[in-house]
This record gives sequence, structure tokens and C-alpha cells, in this order.
Amino acid sequence: MPEAMVAPNEIAYNAAISACEKGRQWHLALNLLSLMPDVRVAPVTITFNAATSACEKDGQWQLALNLLLSRMPEARVVPNKITYNAAISAFEKGGQWQLALNLLSLMPEARVAPDEITHSAAMSACEKGGQWQMALNFLTVMPEVRVVPNEITYSASMSACEKGGQWQLALNLLIVMPEARVEPNEITYNAAISACQKGGQWQLALGLLSSMTAACLRSLFLRSCSCSATP
Repeated sequence: MPEAMVAPNEIAYNAAISACEKGRQWHLALNLLSLMPDVRVAPVTITFNAATSACEKDGQWQLALNLLLSRMPEARVVPNKITYNAAISAFEKGGQWQLALNLLSLMPEARVAPDEITHSAAMSACEKGGQWQMALNFLTVMPEVRVVPNEITYSASMSACEKGGQWQLALNLLIVMPEARVEPNEITYNAAISACQKGGQWQLALGLLSSMTAACLRSLFLRSCSCSATP
């Protein structure tokens, strides 16, 4: 029986590009994307999202920007929230906080609503750029755009304060987290302790370490009780 001619389709290319993204092979992902028109397979939003994420994971922010602003319009593909988040994360990793904030500001015009991932990436970009005031501003305006801050956004803003030498602000964020129904985690405690250390507040740093240990034990106890109650 003769072998059947099977041509790869959109699903196959999307899966292959996603595999390259997970394997941190951005150059292979972009190569596959470039080959698609030659075999008459049209890339879609999912395709570009995987390629952009591949660039993001390796800090290739210029390539991520090119995909979003050049190649997607050429292919008449509309970016979505995942595309924007991947591009903003790429800018964050590349130390391009101005581009990250500019792209975030363009999202409402494109009728794409930012979420907590978008804001976390933007805050991290501000942190790396030494823009702690902007990071705090993002945290403040999140409820206004109906985005609920979580432990990741708090951690990002606290890290920005820590790097900016604002230990009082970092500590205040840690204190108000329970009021916002957000439980501090290891990353938030580490950021607060580091901020106190840089501010020469060793007593506060030791106090936070003690609180961190108590919180960890309390969490383990509650988890144990929950498991015991499960039939």
C-alpha cells in the first residue's frame, strides 16, 4: 500500500511551536512560524502567542515586539490578553520598563482588558527600572480597573520598594495584605525582610522572620487538620 501524503496543519504547527516554547527554543519557534505561509498554513493568535512566549522566556524583547507590532498585523491576526502579557513579560526581562508601561497603556484602546498577570509583569518591569513609585501606583489603581491584587502583585510592588530603599512602604504593604484577603507567602516575606535589612532595621527583620515561621507552622497545622477531616 502506498504511503499516504500527510501535510501538517495549523494544529500541528501550533503544537510544535508550543513545544519549542516550553523547551526554550525561541529560534526554532520563529523558524516554524516563518515556514507556515510557504506550506499555506495561516498562523492564528494561538500560534503567535506561543512564539511570543518563546521569545519572552529567553528575554528576546525586540523579537516579541516585532511579532506584536509587525508580523501579527501583516498576517491580519488580532492579539489577545495572552499576547500582550507575553510581550510585557519579555520587556520586563529585557529591562525595558518604558515599553512595558507603554504597551499596557495601549491595551484598552485595543479592547483588551489587563489582568493580574499584566499588572504583575508591569510592576516587575518598574522594579527592575528602579521605578518604585510607579509600581505602587499600579497596585493602587488595580481595583479601579476591576483587577484584584494577589500575592504576586504584592510581591512585585514590595520588591520594587525594597530595591528603592523604601523599607517602610514594603513593610506597610505586608501589613495590609490580610485586609485585602491576600495571604503573605515566602516571596513577600523575603522582600520585606530584605527591605528591612537594606534599611538597617535588623530588629524588624528578625521579627518578620519569626512571623514568617509562625505563619508557616499555622499553615501546616491547618493543612493537617484539613487532611484529617477528609474521609
